[in-house]
Amino acid sequence: MTVTTLSAQGLACRRGDRILFRGLDFALQAGEALHLAGPNGVGKSSLIRILAGLREAYAGTVERQGALALLDERPALDGHLPLGQALDFWRRIDRAQPQHAAPPLTTTGGRADPFGLDDLLDVPVRYLSTGQRKRAGLARLAASGAAIWLLDEPLNGLDAHWALAAQAAIAAHLAAGGLALIASHQPLTLDHLRTLALAEYAA
Repeated sequence: MTVTTLSAQGLACRRGDRILFRGLDFALQAGEALHLAGPNGVGKSSLIRILAGLREAYAGTVERQGALALLDERPALDGHLPLGQALDFWRRIDRAQPQHAAPPLTTTGGRADPFGLDDLLDVPVRYLSTGQRKRAGLARLAASGAAIWLLDEPLNGLDAHWALAAQAAIAAHLAAGGLALIASHQPLTLDHLRTLALAEYAA
């Protein structure tokens, strides 16, 4: 059985001359989710980028077991490609493992379309609305096969229906043995969700 964990010990983040937070510790295992809460500017996005390996920590260490996928305000989809081709590109790159991967999106076959994208697969990504792009980003994430999900404001741009659908996808990921760290200003209704108030670690 594949072990999935994500943890931080004594983590600190510096932006310019300012320490955003320090002494941050947490540990997540398979099936667990952590809500990263706090006002703008407290360092939520910076923390997620540190955990993703895209930004260096000022102090402390990050340890993880399992492949990682990130969702932020950039959907990481080629704006000039039709959505279906843009998603297929990432499926070929990720070579998703079946225990975490979502079924491929197709225009035929009759399977459920959890992100409401089947009618948009021929539309160039650059023409999608903000909410449609967010749903496309969630579909890319779900198809990645990654056990660790880092989500920065995943509900932004989604109406109530699709916000619930996004949380259902996260819940399914947790039930399949994944874990998730979620930065969100919006309330989350996931079961057994822990909250980390980042402002409590402000320097």
